[in-house]
Amino acid sequence: MTYHSLTFRAALSAACILLQLVVRAQPLAETGPKKEMPPEWIDQDTHHKVVRLSRKEGDNLSFYFHNNPFIGNQMIFYSTDASGKHLYTVDLRTLALRQVGRGGANGEIVGHKSNSVYYQSHDSVFATRIADGVTRLVYVFPADFKGSITTLNADETLLAGVKASDEQKEILKKYPEKHDFFDRVFDAHLPNTLFTINTKTGELKPIHTENTWLGHVQYSPTDPDLLMFCHEGPWQKVDRIWTIRMKSGEVRLMHRRTVGNEIAGHEFFSPDGKTIYFDWQIPKGQTFYLGAVDVATGAEKKYAMTRDEWSIHFNVAADEREFCGDGGDAGQVAHAKDGRWIYLFHPDGDRFVAERLVNMKDQYYKLEPNVHFSPDGKWVIFRANFEGKEEVYAVECKKS
Repeated sequence: MTYHSLTFRAALSAACILLQLVVRAQPLAETGPKKEMPPEWIDQDTHHKVVRLSRKEGDNLSFYFHNNPFIGNQMIFYSTDASGKHLYTVDLRTLALRQVGRGGANGEIVGHKSNSVYYQSHDSVFATRIADGVTRLVYVFPADFKGSITTLNADETLLAGVKASDEQKEILKKYPEKHDFFDRVFDAHLPNTLFTINTKTGELKPIHTENTWLGHVQYSPTDPDLLMFCHEGPWQKVDRIWTIRMKSGEVRLMHRRTVGNEIAGHEFFSPDGKTIYFDWQIPKGQTFYLGAVDVATGAEKKYAMTRDEWSIHFNVAADEREFCGDGGDAGQVAHAKDGRWIYLFHPDGDRFVAERLVNMKDQYYKLEPNVHFSPDGKWVIFRANFEGKEEVYAVECKKS
C-alpha cells in the first residue's frame, strides 16, 4: 500500500470521526412539544438542522415577513423581558447578542444605506446606528396627527405609514381580538391617510386618503419613488394590492379579482423590486397559488401548491430560485389537515415542489411564524412557541 493511499485512508477516517462528533453534538430530536429544546438539534421528522438564535431570557420575536431584518450578517429582533421591550441584534456567524435602540420600540424598519434601525416609541421616531449605537431623534408626531411608521424607501429619504381615524382606533381598543375587530373596521369605512416623513427635514406630508382601511405599507426595496399599500378587510370583498408613486401621486391597482370569492393578499416585493408576490386563491379556500405580478408590465403568473402546503406567509430567496412558507393550522383559510410545517419550495414550471423543514405540530398558530431567508439563502428564519415561549430560530435548507 502506498504512502498516499495510507494518508487518504487516515484523512477519511478522521473525517468520519469528525462527522460522528458533529452528529452527536446535534441530536436527532422531536421538535416540541412545550419542552425546552437544546440550542441546536436535527428535526427527527425532516432531518434538517434547527438552531435557536434568540439565546436570552424573555419572549423573542423576529420581524414581520415582509420587513427585511438584516444588516450584513446581523439580524435584528425584538425581545421582551423584565426590563421591557427592546431591539437586539444577533450575529448570524457567532450568535452574539447586543441590545440596540430604546425601549418600547415598534416599526421593524432597517436602513441599509446608513446601517441603522428606525423605530417608533409612542409619538417619537428614532434611528439607531447598528455599529456604534448612536441614536438620533427623527420626528415627533403632533397631537393632531398620530400616525404609525411602517416602511423606509430605498434611498432612506422618506419614511411612510398610515394614520387611522380616532373612531377606528376606538374600535380596535374596544375589540382587541382580530375576529372581533376585522369586519367592524372594514364595514365602518372610516378615513385612512397614507403619509411620508422626510428623514432629513422632518417634513410630514399626507399623500393619499380613502374612506377605507389601509395597511401593509411597503416601499420598493430598489425604487425610492414606489410605495405599495393594501385595502384591508375580508379579502374576497376587496381588490387589495395597490401602489402609489411619490412624485406623481399615481395610484395603480396591481391585481384585480376576476371571479366570485377570489382572494389575493399578504403581498411582498421581490428583492430586486421588479415583482410583487402574493397569496392567491381561486376561489377562496379551494385552489392555492403564489401569485406574481410584474411591477412594470402588470403581467401575472402563478405557482400551484396543495392545500396542506399553503402558508400564511411566503418569502423568496435573493436569487428567486427558492421560496419558503410558514404553513398553517386547520383554523386557517386553507383548513389544512397536515399543514403545520416550515416549508421550502422549489419552482417546477407552474407549480411548487415542497420540502418540509421543521415539524410545527406543537406551534400555536396565533403566533404566525413569519419566514425569512437568511442573506446567504442557506437558512430559513422564523419565530415559534413550540418550546412553551416565543423564540427565534433558523433551519438549514439542506438536510443534515
